[in-house]
Amino acid sequence: MSLLALIQETVSAHPIVFLLLGVVFLVFIYGKIKDAKLPKNIPPYDKGLIPYLGVAIPFGRNPIPYIQAKKKEHGGVFTLHVLGQRLTFLVSAEAHVPFFKKGDEELDQQEPYQFSVPIFGPNVVYGCDVNLRSQQMKFMRGSLKTDKMREYVHDIVRETELFFEQRWKDKGEVDLRQELAELIILTASRCLMGREIRERLFTEVARLFQALDEGLTTLSMFWPYAPIPAHKKRDEARIEMSKLFGKIMQERKANPEEEHKDVLQVFMDARYTDGRQLTEEEVAGLMIALLFAGQHTSSVTGSWTGLHLLNNPEFLEPVLEEQKRVLEARGGELDYDALQEMDCLHRSIKEALRMNPPLIFLMRKTLVDMEVGGYQIPKGDTLFLSPTLSGRLEEVFSNPNKFDPDRFAAPREEDKKLPYGFVGFGGGRHGCMGETFAYLQIKTIWSYLFRHYKLEMVGKMPEPDYSALVVGPTQPCTIRYERIH
Repeated sequence: MSLLALIQETVSAHPIVFLLLGVVFLVFIYGKIKDAKLPKNIPPYDKGLIPYLGVAIPFGRNPIPYIQAKKKEHGGVFTLHVLGQRLTFLVSAEAHVPFFKKGDEELDQQEPYQFSVPIFGPNVVYGCDVNLRSQQMKFMRGSLKTDKMREYVHDIVRETELFFEQRWKDKGEVDLRQELAELIILTASRCLMGREIRERLFTEVARLFQALDEGLTTLSMFWPYAPIPAHKKRDEARIEMSKLFGKIMQERKANPEEEHKDVLQVFMDARYTDGRQLTEEEVAGLMIALLFAGQHTSSVTGSWTGLHLLNNPEFLEPVLEEQKRVLEARGGELDYDALQEMDCLHRSIKEALRMNPPLIFLMRKTLVDMEVGGYQIPKGDTLFLSPTLSGRLEEVFSNPNKFDPDRFAAPREEDKKLPYGFVGFGGGRHGCMGETFAYLQIKTIWSYLFRHYKLEMVGKMPEPDYSALVVGPTQPCTIRYERIH
């Protein structure tokens, strides 16, 4: 039998195998052609053994330890091949600078965060051009100004008091992360969405938010429109949420004499530079974006704060003393100014955020070739910066694996060694605009808990749950409480 006949017979017997081998071969050749066009002085590049797949499996299985190992191997700048994409990691303090310094014309946020578009809706945040997105961000910042914060604190305190008075008994055990997740969506609904949502439609909004939340999976990051049940429920929930907000907006327009001081009203009153009002879909999308940005990050950071303090009594004691001193001086009233005086608690939250930031990666797409750390990073790479690794840099933070809120107090102020400071809430041009609101929520909750309950952690300190896109303590993270009479 000739070689050609043998090949033909083998192909006929195993067509699928040969088809797959052909695809792998073509992907391999395509990768070689693309690599040949790369600059000569690119960062160290781990391509993996399998074309297209690259190092997706070890990276996806345990991302932070994997990136830590690669930093030891390659230094502060390196590239990984993951699912056909070049991911370049900037994991040294010096490499942070271009990530935060470069403008939108050089580093793009829109493409890396396309997975958010089906959640927020079209023409909202990453679903619109830079000009429109900049205006929408301005509206969001306007809703979170200091004068608004003062008004929100009263509602946050009220929701916190009601929650624990109604939910917690004289003593018991709870999953801390679950409790804070439920409380923070209540405070957010009151402050951000308005009285109508909190008093009449909260159960419905919570149901829809859960469907949106469950529609954000690891698969969504790479294939946001994959035909899976979670995505179908996500899309249906967003449409329902838009209709719900649309109905409330129509009610408010029909009753202009009623005054509303929530974020929903800020968006309703906003105008683009061309004079156009936001559509009901845009308002709903921005409301969803704000809720998404704040609910997970606040509940996760709030949980880590309490767990770290309960696990480190030497730092808990100054926080408790501070509560007594501040509240006694203000006649027991917990308001915006009282929260601003709680420096020990503030540093404790900041330290929990340094050690366990909820977002382990920030991303940008390179629109031009650029030099970083002595390497030439080509146009088209996706840049990754990790707040988790940034917070554990040994050249910046002394004993970085130890919970030590005093590292942020004078004269140490270790975070000032970083070119753009502490990046738990991002930094530079795109720092988190909800940072103040998050601190107010978390401070309010723990101020109430520390003054009304004796608390202790049950079991060991939980490990981070890297299976989720927003990384919190692995559940259950149980605490035991007893009311102080």
